[in-house]
Amino acid sequence: MSLWREFKGFAVRGNVIDLAVGVVVGGAFGKIVTSLVNDIITPPLGLLIGGVDFANLKFTLRRATEQAPAVTLNYGSFVQTVINFLIIAFAIFVVVRLLNRLKRQEAAQPSLPPAPSREEVLLTEIRDALRERGSSSHANRD
Repeated sequence: MSLWREFKGFAVRGNVIDLAVGVVVGGAFGKIVTSLVNDIITPPLGLLIGGVDFANLKFTLRRATEQAPAVTLNYGSFVQTVINFLIIAFAIFVVVRLLNRLKRQEAAQPSLPPAPSREEVLLTEIRDALRERGSSSHANRD
């Protein structure tokens, strides 16, 4: 098998396409969650904790001199990243929980049986007509 045919067979398999769609949708969902965190959740949280910006917190290991810049341990940036992660993880948890609840509700609803096809309707009408015809011929004999 040629390399091109093998690659084409790999690239058009269903699970590769599903993965590509998942990556694109995941990227878009990531932007939504980031906006949710940065624009909606973080501002009130900042007010709640007194407007502390963790990103600027640092511990100076060595002060700046004329020859070298300061050496700092930027623990505030780490704390802010952990907080952002926890908020994002919770937001995703809530969304997945809602989706699972919707799926359960959808599965719990009884589905209606499909409507009979046109052929089934016609056959039913023919059967009923034959029954009526048969019962009327039996009534005439008696």
